[in-house]
Amino acid sequence: MASEPTNASDRFQRVYNLTPLQYGLSNIALRRLKVARFNQLNDPFELLAIDVVDVRLRAGVNGRRKAIAEKEGLVCFSQSWRNPLLWSHYADSHRGVALGFDVPRELLVPVRYIQGMPKVKFLDEKTKQATIDSTLDQLRYTKFSDWRYEDEVRQFFRLDTLTSESNLHFVQFSNDLVLREVILGPRCEVPLESIGRLVEGFPGRVYVTRARIAYSKFGVTKAETYRPAPVSKVQVSQSLAGGGIASLLPGARPDPAA
Repeated sequence: MASEPTNASDRFQRVYNLTPLQYGLSNIALRRLKVARFNQLNDPFELLAIDVVDVRLRAGVNGRRKAIAEKEGLVCFSQSWRNPLLWSHYADSHRGVALGFDVPRELLVPVRYIQGMPKVKFLDEKTKQATIDSTLDQLRYTKFSDWRYEDEVRQFFRLDTLTSESNLHFVQFSNDLVLREVILGPRCEVPLESIGRLVEGFPGRVYVTRARIAYSKFGVTKAETYRPAPVSKVQVSQSLAGGGIASLLPGARPDPAA
């Protein structure tokens, strides 16, 4: 068994993106993540976590929401993969995978969880513009407190800086998005060794782990870890030339969901 992987430095934070198996494999093979738009997320209150009883305010907030969704996207990560609800909701009822990345801390924004919608007097002349701007900006990372189990952090992107394909947007793996872990869900049936071979061409070490449900609490924990052997540049080149990665992904396609 390999030791628990750790972050490369304090500059990076280890975060996790949970997804169904076919999309996780596609992400690994193509070395990219889908960037969601706010209007594609599963929370209808995105950018609306504020009291908008006033019709004029509601019109203004909805207009701003539409404008942001047209130019900005985001990737949602969790700070932990051990909550069983995450696997149920985002990883095909524990049959999917969690991809662990090291991301610079300054690029991540923790989600604010609130119980009630704040009231701000946007239309009051006494309200300072700085207060209005700050409140509107916070809507990009504010959610109802019942979402707290996700322990979410977000990374934002300008859509015009991303790779686009079939009206979907993607961010490529890079020095600011470094794959470090692949965790197979408790119900995932793919052999550990198959995923281990899939990540052998990646720079640095990628830990591949199978998870199981915990025995003494409601949680998900590690069962076994595959530790890939060092791979030479010649071996990586031969694998790519022979379609080694693609051959593991029959019919894999980009994730259309957030």
